[in-house]
Amino acid sequence: MRIGVFLIAAQFPGREAGEVLRDTVEAAVAAEEAGFDDVWVAEHHFMSYGVCPSAATLAAVVIGRTRRIGVGTAVSVLSTQHPVALAEQAAMLHHLSGGRFTLGVGRGGPWVDLEVFGTGLDRFEHGFAESLDLLCAALDRPRVAADGRFFSFREVEMVPHARLRPVVACTSEPTVRLAAERGLPMLLGMHIDDAGKAEMLGWYGPGGGHLAAAVAHVADSTAQAVREVKERMPRWLEPGLAGYVPVDGRPRARRDVASYVDFLTGVHPVGSADRCVEVILRTVRRTGLRHLILMVEGGGDAVGTIRRLGAEVLPRVRSAALLDDV
Repeated sequence: MRIGVFLIAAQFPGREAGEVLRDTVEAAVAAEEAGFDDVWVAEHHFMSYGVCPSAATLAAVVIGRTRRIGVGTAVSVLSTQHPVALAEQAAMLHHLSGGRFTLGVGRGGPWVDLEVFGTGLDRFEHGFAESLDLLCAALDRPRVAADGRFFSFREVEMVPHARLRPVVACTSEPTVRLAAERGLPMLLGMHIDDAGKAEMLGWYGPGGGHLAAAVAHVADSTAQAVREVKERMPRWLEPGLAGYVPVDGRPRARRDVASYVDFLTGVHPVGSADRCVEVILRTVRRTGLRHLILMVEGGGDAVGTIRRLGAEVLPRVRSAALLDDV
């Protein structure tokens, strides 16, 4: 059983991006001190939802500030990067961290990022499998070449080289099938409940090493924890989600933030310590997942939430997992 922390670098109103990034690093350090197994950092562009535009760079800073905890990207957006360049960065972080780094990648969305970085809608819509295969080749072989639709180059030596297996963010059945065909573990999002997670694991079939994200917030009572998240999280989500600008002018479905936060507080470990333990163990038992990463920024105080979870929830979850063999 592994429990980690998931940091989006959420920018609440009135806060500067640089301040948010510094606090995100401090939250990662607090996660190590609190006894979490790993910390995962997100990547977004041109929006306040998350102000970290390079998950690999932030991971490098976290690696330099910590000694024990695993560090991963959740995720590095593959559609806006060259797979070989990302493999080079991952190899560096692997060696510099003493093997603590895990590369998580995702397809991303049809956002203006594709225009700004010049990778384009065609590669986003049709090139993810090719990009993922090239990334895996560059992380597996000491030399790599390409002769595909989106990438074509002579053989080059991977320096530095590290044999790594990336984690793939999956939000749809085709991406699940793609990950399963390549034997890559999945990262499942916090936008689905236990039944949704179980369904996606069923699409994948046999295999393990998967992880899932969940919102987490602990307070003296469940009513207080839910109230705090419902009061604070929309202040970030309302302006943050508006930052998703389609690249081609296509209409974008607007999420009802209040309903979404209601959903998150209902299905994830938001509540008293007892409630958080209960919900985490329920998810493990219903899905078979053995690795959860907790998004701790929804209540507006990531470090405080990390410390309370580490003191009041983690030890009990681990004890129950050992006793129940969940």
